[in-house]
Amino acid sequence: MRLNDIKPASGSRPEKRRPGRGIGSGLGKTAGRGHKGQKSRSGGFHKVGFEGGQMPLQRRLPKRGFVSPRRDDTAEVRLSDLQRLAADTIDLPALRQAGVVPRQALRAKVIVSGEIKRRIALKGVFASKGARAAIEAAGGTVEVPAPAAPAKLKTGAKDKAASKESPRAGAAAAGGKKAE
Repeated sequence: MRLNDIKPASGSRPEKRRPGRGIGSGLGKTAGRGHKGQKSRSGGFHKVGFEGGQMPLQRRLPKRGFVSPRRDDTAEVRLSDLQRLAADTIDLPALRQAGVVPRQALRAKVIVSGEIKRRIALKGVFASKGARAAIEAAGGTVEVPAPAAPAKLKTGAKDKAASKESPRAGAAAAGGKKAE
């Protein structure tokens, strides 16, 4: 046997059907599309899930569950990953550099998976209760990051109302007349 003699087993690769190529092909005339209707025409296309104008199933069923928009921001780190790292002080940049968390991760959280036997200082990385207990039992420390300040809301009607009231309040306190 030579490499140039190798062929697929007979019958394992049937010939491709060529619709619309005459009576003898078995798919002549209408080419297996039946008679009339949108699906018989060229370009007769329905988007996936289209049910002829009836409300489609994916819209009839209620929405369910929740997918956090921040799910990809936080990376999970195992205790066994920390055990393998050479550094004694571990923070998010050190985890990124070691390839434990992806570059786009904004936060990391240590979870209980595996074990840690050496002393480490964890800084700016979240840790579950069990992971924190395991790190402290090994003689390490955990410094939790400060909570992020809430994002400032867009200037809305309340802020505009407050800015309109403040000049009037100042004028009234000074004993002046209200401008009308």
